[in-house]
Amino acid sequence: QVQLVESGGGLVQAGGSLRLSCAASGNTFGINIMGWYRQAPGNQREFVATVNDDGSTNYADSVKGRFTISRNNAKSTVSLQMDSLKPEDTAVYYCYAKKSWTASLWGQGTQVTVSA
Repeated sequence: QVQLVESGGGLVQAGGSLRLSCAASGNTFGINIMGWYRQAPGNQREFVATVNDDGSTNYADSVKGRFTISRNNAKSTVSLQMDSLKPEDTAVYYCYAKKSWTASLWGQGTQVTVSA
C-alpha cells in the first residue's frame, strides 16, 4: 500500500504564495505520475498539475504561469509552489499518485484559503 501525506496549506492574502508538499510512503515502487488536484465547496475535484517520473509536467490553464510543480523521485515527494494566489484558488488540495497497474492514490487533503 501507498500512503500520501500533504503539508503546507493555510491562509494567505491574494497575491501571496504558499508551498504544498506531499510525501509518499509504503510500497512506492512503480509510481510514475504524481501531482495535485483540488476541490472547492460545491464543485467537483479538478486537475491542477502533474509531473511524470521523467520530469515532464502538465498544468491546468487556470494555474499556468503561477504554480510550479516539482518532484524528487529518490524521496518520493512532490511539491507545488503556488504564487500570485487568487481567491478562486481556495480549495482543499489533494496529493495524487498513480502506478500504471493500480487505481489512483489520494492523500487526505490540505486546505488552502486565499482571502481577497
